[in-house]
Amino acid sequence: MQSDIIKVWYKQFWPWFLIIVPITSMVLSFSMMGLAFNGEDSMVIDDYYKEGRAINLKIQKFEQAKILNISTRTQVFSDYVEVIFTSGSPESGEALTLDFFHSTQKFKDFSVVLLRDANGIYRAPLTADVSGKWQLSLHPFDENWKIQKVVTLPQTKSFVLKP
Repeated sequence: MQSDIIKVWYKQFWPWFLIIVPITSMVLSFSMMGLAFNGEDSMVIDDYYKEGRAINLKIQKFEQAKILNISTRTQVFSDYVEVIFTSGSPESGEALTLDFFHSTQKFKDFSVVLLRDANGIYRAPLTADVSGKWQLSLHPFDENWKIQKVVTLPQTKSFVLKP
């Protein structure tokens, strides 16, 4: 008598191993293609020409901030942001806008309106989580000038915003 019993092919390991590897790669390939075709890349700009023309306007805003000698000391706390002008403070005391642009995730971008108190300190409440790398942009409502800086938050010390 023979002690070796031949198993049918579907009860053996190697045929299933050889079938699973290509099937797994096909499933992963199709899911990656689905993400590539249906996903949105928020970092890509559609109209490069308009963006190129707008660069000149942005440069003029930074130059105007240099002419006005605008410099601030800014501190971001967990629930509010504080901006103190060290030079070039707006004489009218108008409200300012501080834009938070996240480095990689556009849906996290937001803006706050800074109001000046009696001591000349501009403050605004924060409702969003600000941990991570941000580009901060400070400007008045008429967007006459603009200053910006890239910072990693949270920080315990204040930092300087200047052109």
